[in-house]
Amino acid sequence: MGNATAAAIAGSSALLRIETVGAVLTVGLNRPAKRNALNDGIVLAIQDCFSSLPDGIGAVVIHGIGDHFSSGLDLSELTEHDATDGLRHSQMWHRVFDRIQYSRVPVIAALKGAVIGGGLELACAAHIRVAEPSAYFALPEGQRGIFVGGGGSVRLPRLIGVARMTDMMLTGRVYSATEGASYGFAQYLTEDGNAFAKAMELATRVANNAPLTNFAVLQALPMIAEANPQTGLLMESLMATVAQSDKEAKLRIRAFLDRKTAKVKPA
Repeated sequence: MGNATAAAIAGSSALLRIETVGAVLTVGLNRPAKRNALNDGIVLAIQDCFSSLPDGIGAVVIHGIGDHFSSGLDLSELTEHDATDGLRHSQMWHRVFDRIQYSRVPVIAALKGAVIGGGLELACAAHIRVAEPSAYFALPEGQRGIFVGGGGSVRLPRLIGVARMTDMMLTGRVYSATEGASYGFAQYLTEDGNAFAKAMELATRVANNAPLTNFAVLQALPMIAEANPQTGLLMESLMATVAQSDKEAKLRIRAFLDRKTAKVKPA
């Protein structure tokens, strides 16, 4: 672990619990008494963490210490904001959550308890979301007289659709973990207390992928999906050419052809 990373971890130890398990970095939101409400300190600590990931890390698991992932924005920080402060505050969150979405390694969110408001926006910035039955999803901003400001209006509709997000914000609707897994809030639903373990299992698996393939999935795939078809197909061809010419890809293909790796089978 580099000096910059060590310094960042030391400086944020009160707000984040950061540990390394093999090639996986775990990042725990550490304000359990506040249901891991997100204040400027914890958001900036997340920025420091994702700005200096150690070279040996192949995946990140972000989770909440205690019974909840995150209850969202700490509203006490908004009381003194004027319009200019509010704009800068929202853009700061955008920059930090972009660090997660455009991280060089996959990020998996382990969800339990409250995943609401800014906490849901944070979860949406991850690439894979794993929820346990205690998780519930909500956007109470409509009842608070505010609007999402952490990228939720961009990221969440791509997961669940504009109509469902509209309903959540207008009516305060709360989705259970089971509903959330069906509607796209999470890709995995585990047994009670098992979201973190499942997230670690997935993180360990994806950390073993070829780094260039992970890069293509994280960086190129979202752009291809949003491009016009001909642009997307060209980008796909270019990315496929770069990936398959990489030394790591050649070694893995040879291992498969030599029957050293297992064939794909149903679970």
